Amino acid sequence: MVYLFDRSLEGLLTSVFEWFERRPGKVTLMPDVGHQPDAFMAFLTIQTSREKADRVLKGLLKRLDRAWLRKLYCCYLSETPEAFNHIFQFCCYVFKNHVGAEKNYGDPHVLAISKYAKSVEREKHRMEAFIRFKETKDRVFYCSIDPDFNVLPLISKHFKDRYGDQQWLIYDHRRRYGLYYNLKTVEEINMDFNNKLSSGSAVSFMDPKEVFYSTLWKDYFKSTNIISRKNTKLHTKHVPKRYWRYLTEKES
Repeated sequence: MVYLFDRSLEGLLTSVFEWFERRPGKVTLMPDVGHQPDAFMAFLTIQTSREKADRVLKGLLKRLDRAWLRKLYCCYLSETPEAFNHIFQFCCYVFKNHVGAEKNYGDPHVLAISKYAKSVEREKHRMEAFIRFKETKDRVFYCSIDPDFNVLPLISKHFKDRYGDQQWLIYDHRRRYGLYYNLKTVEEINMDFNNKLSSGSAVSFMDPKEVFYSTLWKDYFKSTNIISRKNTKLHTKHVPKRYWRYLTEKES
């Protein structure tokens, strides 16, 4: 049987509640968007319920420590159908077994969640390391990103603590939402930039001195670079090419 849910975290937790209420046997959880019906497979569309999701969450809070709750959340932020199903199966497994079952890495869902969480955490750290802001004409520091996973919820605290004295906006143009810090709080915003602006190629909305600062930084980077010690293989290992678009010194 297939359970279809709306890709929300509440919907996923509601699916766990519905499984224990119905006990239908083996179930695979899939997002409802893009699902192709199978004539030989029964399916149920899960109606998201805040109340049911909260009951499942309270149960998880009693059985799992904070580290494992974060792993589940990171796995969810990977946004892949396989990860959603692993979370569903893992939650059912945890509730069906004794406390401490999450330590059994022989279980495929325990192992899968750990791997997904590790990949998302790696992407989070790279975003924190490689994001470069540019000041706009209205004194807001802006950066457009395109991460593999939905890491904005994970990097919010880092940038609030590090850049607490300036307004900034980090926009994920693949998912079409961003984080805006107004010197007091971080707010989630939804915007629909055109392709030219979201790609970061437009300079009309940037502060004129950004070009000067960019040139200074490129000159400094070039002057400190030792050509004879250039090791491209090692460099790309620590700074993969897909992150170069965020770095000022890599701009042509």
